[in-house]
Amino acid sequence: MSQSQCERLFEEAQSLIPGGVNSPVRAFKSVGQTPIFAARGEGAYIWDADGKKYTDYIGSWGPLILGHAYAPVVDAVCEAAHEGTSFGLPTAMEVEMARLITELVKGVEMVRMVSSGTEAVLSAIRAARGFTGREMVVKFEGCYHGHSDSMLVKAGSGLATAGQPDSAGVPANTAAATLTCRYNDLEEIKKIFAAHKDEIAAVIVEPVGANMGVVPPAPGFLEGLREITAANGALLIFDEVITGFRLSINCASGYFGVTPDLWTFGKIIGGGLPVGAYGGRRDVMSMVAPLGPVYQAGTLSGNPVAMAAGLAALTALRENPLIYKELAARGERLRAGLDKIFKKYGVAACVQGIESLATIFFTAGPVKSYDEAKKSDTARYARFWSGMAARGILLAPSQFEALFLCAAHSDEDIEYFLVCADEVAGSEGF
Repeated sequence: MSQSQCERLFEEAQSLIPGGVNSPVRAFKSVGQTPIFAARGEGAYIWDADGKKYTDYIGSWGPLILGHAYAPVVDAVCEAAHEGTSFGLPTAMEVEMARLITELVKGVEMVRMVSSGTEAVLSAIRAARGFTGREMVVKFEGCYHGHSDSMLVKAGSGLATAGQPDSAGVPANTAAATLTCRYNDLEEIKKIFAAHKDEIAAVIVEPVGANMGVVPPAPGFLEGLREITAANGALLIFDEVITGFRLSINCASGYFGVTPDLWTFGKIIGGGLPVGAYGGRRDVMSMVAPLGPVYQAGTLSGNPVAMAAGLAALTALRENPLIYKELAARGERLRAGLDKIFKKYGVAACVQGIESLATIFFTAGPVKSYDEAKKSDTARYARFWSGMAARGILLAPSQFEALFLCAAHSDEDIEYFLVCADEVAGSEGF
């Protein structure tokens, strides 16, 4: 049997790129498949290097809320590129982007553009440490905040034990400044603050957990974090790289009515191009150079082509508020339909999500934390993934990632998804 184009490309890539991919999840190891090499996208669909069409529920892992090759974004990119791709100097579009974010997100008084979500997180944490004069940071198990050293940690053996490196190459003393806690557990947070009074600079959290699968915050969780951090002189950071401008035009902070001290953004604000940002209270952001002593810089920060793409995307979302209502309705229909299907066949599954985000956990659920997410049957997920891919439905090649809906998904797309899911769930050996 002759090789497919995807197989040929992967074989070549493995000799040139570590693991043949530029981000680990793209290796498709969790589902035991050869990576799908994308060739082009349009709306809700992509075509791979072999010409096979898929309805795409990865959406570049979140940026493409308007779909692939959204015309106003493409036009904005082309127009900006004609004027120059990079200057290393300020541009008017940087100012426009900063103004738009501060107008849309209550509490963001100043914002600094960077080139990735990882860069946004490490910069926000540095600003928090500089502002408070403290070193320790608290994160939650299962929440991913990029691949900077201090965020690649897992829980220690005890509640308030310093984090241990979760990757080779991360110094132990760097990881030791990060404490980990169970998501949705305010009692653990209270105990950590009691054990480390006046040492914690910030608590960073995904307001909706979306990197252990989608795990919404329990009622009162975000409000509790706000109260606890404020009472202890620590800053609260919302990592909105995924949730920013996805749950609502006012981000997760506006959606839940909880205002942190700092935010990190990415994905949607770049319209599909590499962009990140961090921002928040004016007094905290005033610590950032050249205004203050916290150094952060970037050659391509505020890149004009990326700014143009992001402005086009955010403008479209602001001017078309029905997009969010339509996404929410389709998300609810998808989750409810899947739940009905798995109950019909007696499959142990928990379908969770919020608005345009969803995850199928193959465990009884509900899933409220990372340790509960890890109970999922990953082998069954791999079988589900393969069955859906064979029917032209492209899902994240990992149990612990989100399913992303976009404005280009139609009611017919959702119906076809459910028809395919019913076939797979009812198939022999599933």
